[in-house]
Amino acid sequence: MDHTRILIIDDEPSIVKMLQMVLRKEGFNRIYTASNCKEALREIAAHGADIVLLDVMLPDGTGFDLCPSIRSYGSPHILFLTAKASDLDVLTGFAMGGDDYVTKPFNPLEIAARIKARLRRGGIGTESSAQPVTRRTWDFGRFKVDESAGELTVLGEPVPCPAQVFQLLLYFCKHPGVVFSKSQLYEAVWGIDGMGEDNTVMVHIRRIRERIEEDPSNPQYLLTVRGLGYKLVKERGR
Repeated sequence: MDHTRILIIDDEPSIVKMLQMVLRKEGFNRIYTASNCKEALREIAAHGADIVLLDVMLPDGTGFDLCPSIRSYGSPHILFLTAKASDLDVLTGFAMGGDDYVTKPFNPLEIAARIKARLRRGGIGTESSAQPVTRRTWDFGRFKVDESAGELTVLGEPVPCPAQVFQLLLYFCKHPGVVFSKSQLYEAVWGIDGMGEDNTVMVHIRRIRERIEEDPSNPQYLLTVRGLGYKLVKERGR
């Protein structure tokens, strides 16, 4: 956690101060802040970021608009902080490249827990290792998932895949043919109790299908098992 770079983008000083205090108590020391879009881009250009806590409503724009610009600096885990909790707002956040969201008011300890859960899954906030990495790939014919490269290819072409979408797809790849409920998927991929997070999982399922399926509305690989959940199959439509 000492190496994890956290950028807080929020124009409410009380929220920023509260998050800084709690995150430092939880062991995070590399914390940067910005109160608007312009400052945010300056901070991420100067320091980079592994985790971005991004408010939706900012004085000079929106977090939705800022999200793609943040992505141009790398692949940080972007968690939206929003008082706008409608389905449309949540879907917009995911569509613009967000990985997770929390509605205001929130408990800052929940934010710390979500960050720690993301870090436990690896891939961010850690020093590089000189040890060789065993390359692990999953080949489903139409598409391939390369875990070590963090890459999805469809029909031989690389397809951009936000971190949380890739993590969910990777989890399915590691358990082909197994049916998972929405709460099981949320707990496995997001790392915390999945009760009440159906919307998050459904949005990410759709984003996976948009990438791997020939017809996302008629999936042949990532299937819905009515009343139970979802499963990924190697043989189309089975």
